[in-house]
Amino acid sequence: MSTTLVPYLNFDGTCAEAMRFYADIFGGEPEIMRFADSPMPAPPGAEQRTIHASLRAGQVVILASDTLPGMALPVVGNAHLSLGFSDAAEQDRVWERLIEGGDVMMPMAQQFWGRFGGVVDRFGVSWMLSLDAPRG
Repeated sequence: MSTTLVPYLNFDGTCAEAMRFYADIFGGEPEIMRFADSPMPAPPGAEQRTIHASLRAGQVVILASDTLPGMALPVVGNAHLSLGFSDAAEQDRVWERLIEGGDVMMPMAQQFWGRFGGVVDRFGVSWMLSLDAPRG
């Protein structure tokens, strides 16, 4: 049996912008379907919101949508997207992009298990970036 865990993110009207931002960082081309483009009737005020989006770029897969207008986003205080790196330069590149307009929760630094940093990006998504320490 093979199981894949893929994050599904919710946004309050910024899904398309967020997915284009992530595509700019990770590569790939986001597929974005708005409520107005779906076969379902669009709720009033939701026509331009994203009903479903996906981004596939190598090992990175992100699915997402916007909430309906006036619908509160769920508060998830214990969930983070964790990125594993084998190259410090790539970790630095992604880190620099994710901290643009975001809040650094733990500065990028060497830890006993490897190089690590944590950030909540400008869309409110929490990321952990890890580079394993060399073994030997």
